[in-house]
Amino acid sequence: MRTAWLLLLLAQKFYLDDPIQEDRDRLRIGPPVAVELSSTYDMLSNTFAPPELERPVPRAMNVNTLGEVPDSSWFTNRIGKTEMTLTQLANGPETTGPPDTSRTLSVIRAKQGGITPGFTIRDARGRIYYLKFDPAAHPSLSTGADIISKNFFHAIGYNVPEAFIIYVREEHFVIDPKAVVNLPGGEEVPMDRAYLEFMLSEAARVPDGNVRAVASLQIPGDTLGPFKFYGTRADDANDIFPHEHRRELRGYRVFCAWLNHDDSRSINTLDTYVEGHVRHYLIDFGSTLGSGSDMFRDIAPQDPRAGNEYIIDLKQALRVAYSFGLIDRPWRKVKYPYPTFAEAGRIEAEFFDPPRWRPEYPNPAFDRMLTDDALWAATIVARFSDDAIRAIVRTGDFLSSEAETYLADTVIRRRDKITRYYFSQTNPLTRFRSSSNRLDFDYLGESAAASFEYEWFSFDNDTEELTPMAERGATPAPTLSVPDGSSAFVMVRVRTRSEGAPNGMKAVDVYLRSSATGYEVVGIEREL
Repeated sequence: MRTAWLLLLLAQKFYLDDPIQEDRDRLRIGPPVAVELSSTYDMLSNTFAPPELERPVPRAMNVNTLGEVPDSSWFTNRIGKTEMTLTQLANGPETTGPPDTSRTLSVIRAKQGGITPGFTIRDARGRIYYLKFDPAAHPSLSTGADIISKNFFHAIGYNVPEAFIIYVREEHFVIDPKAVVNLPGGEEVPMDRAYLEFMLSEAARVPDGNVRAVASLQIPGDTLGPFKFYGTRADDANDIFPHEHRRELRGYRVFCAWLNHDDSRSINTLDTYVEGHVRHYLIDFGSTLGSGSDMFRDIAPQDPRAGNEYIIDLKQALRVAYSFGLIDRPWRKVKYPYPTFAEAGRIEAEFFDPPRWRPEYPNPAFDRMLTDDALWAATIVARFSDDAIRAIVRTGDFLSSEAETYLADTVIRRRDKITRYYFSQTNPLTRFRSSSNRLDFDYLGESAAASFEYEWFSFDNDTEELTPMAERGATPAPTLSVPDGSSAFVMVRVRTRSEGAPNGMKAVDVYLRSSATGYEVVGIEREL
């Protein structure tokens, strides 16, 4: 009898803790093994030998019954769920503070990897920071992009390092006796003042002679290396959802398209082992927005190809070759207001087309993004008001107010293109909430809704059987009355009738559970 009761309980569609708000993926495990990943290997393998993953693509696996991403070691809901002040948006993840530049900064090692020159320092309080500089030819370009994008991705919900723009005089740097420089081939030599002065001679300076840098606080925990955008870590028992089926990694494509983060690859991620579990970070945003690199991987204004075509795009190359060069890539003809707004780099919003945006090379999670993954991400993008965007762009601390204004305006226009496109691909009804036996929701479509058609059902949570109720009809307002009845669960199917928006007729099924104060929303299912 007890076994039968348990089997019946397991068969339920919704449980008492639905919708789950936190994924308990921070259970204590043993220390995983650190891994290394070659950026060249990652590019070539994903371009020419992508992982064989299941088809057809299943729905995201790590979402709750509302289709939301619970808080986890990967993601923490911020602006998508709560209101954030302009100060909170501008502060980003900062709690520790920048290095103390009033006292000497000890250089303890040269920076390895990445596209920006720099080194590692320890300040007088013993805190370790990674310093990255703008090249002299492009002041504020990469440092501004790094800070701005870091604050955007933090507000969205990802784990990012604490980072600050600092201004420091050359004489404030001293070399730690143990500091070394890694030469090509793996040889280590002691760092000397000549090397330090050479590095600083290549860095951009502000008018008062100070060197400008981004100081990224060392991420807590033991470094484990980057994570991949597919599969799981075999030595992390908490990592149970294949990465290509995590909504925050699929939807990451939308955010990267918005901020032109074409360098959104595994090498710019980091896992750390902290407090007995693995935490997952996004790092290094120096190649976002209008900042990028040239063919020698030096900081430069973003290449026009970036975001429009893979580094190795055989399909496009063959297309041009077969036309004997008569067919050219349209992105080559795009006009950028560079160098008029030099600090903003090379970014625009007119040619930008969200579904055609491309990272540097194929990404397994991006390639498996479904309509509901994109809707989740676009809904978060829509939460950034014009004022919010301007507040975050202001953290780039540009010398030119005109460059700051241009970049903010461009990010706003790209936001509007993101939301316009992805909201048109489905029925964009969101933020369902119930109070006093009323169900309210938001319609995010660009076209004015003529009416919201609805049909109510009684729902059996054990058998998942739906029984039509008498209440059905249409209303011009995004609010519905929950019908009277004794059902523990009810479901309403809502469609949006709007001229010029045929995807609004895709059904959104909203499940409500009876509680002591009325009905509460417990589940949402969308027709793709």
